[in-house]
This record gives sequence, C-alpha cells and structure tokens, in this order.
Amino acid sequence: VQLQASGGGLVQAGGSLRLSCVASGGNFRVYSMGWFRQAPGKEREFVAVKSYRDRSEYYSDSVKGRFTISRDNARNTVFLQMNSLKPEDTAVYYCVRSGYYSYSDLSSAAKYDYWGQGTQVTVSS
Repeated sequence: VQLQASGGGLVQAGGSLRLSCVASGGNFRVYSMGWFRQAPGKEREFVAVKSYRDRSEYYSDSVKGRFTISRDNARNTVFLQMNSLKPEDTAVYYCVRSGYYSYSDLSSAAKYDYWGQGTQVTVSS
C-alpha cells in the first residue's frame, strides 16, 4: 500500500489549499482515510478523518468549520479542503489509512496502519 499526498505549498493567512492523497494497493472502500499534521517542535496532531463505514466525518476542534474532508472511492483519493488558513496551520500534513471506523479509535495515531510521505503546508502571516 502506498499513499501519495500532494497539494501543499505556501499561502497567505486567510487563503485556501486543497490536499489530495491517492492510495495504491488494498481495497480503498473498506478503510477510513484521514489526515494528521506535525509542526516543528510539536507532537503529531489529528486533523480530520472520513469513516468508511457510515461516511461520518470527524475533525479536530482547531480546524472544525474551516477544513472539509472528502473522498472519491472511484479514484482511490481522499481530499482535504483547507479554507481560512492560519499561520498555526503550518505543518507537514500526512495522509493516513485505518481499518477502524469509530471516532474513539480514529482520533488515535496508533490506529492507522499506513502513512503517506507528507506534504508541507506553510501559512504566512
């Protein structure tokens, strides 16, 4: 299984970016897909996930209302639309895959079996 993320870049505060992640290998439809991020000197942080079972979406409080996760099962792709970006959103964003479907599991990094290589998002003030 490989997860290839793209779409990161440099954007001014208030701007938008759309991250994409294409999964190769495995049955994409039966896995929850999401995003984590890690800023320099900080711990890895859950961002958003879309459960495969009932398509529920879960977001961290820090991005709720600004970020939207979606998936295209026909293209084995998960997206993260990021609006109203803030300097504190600056981080490396990782695409992740999990066989779990409930929030109690999906909020934990330990419940994800594959991680992409990461894409850098930098928000300038």
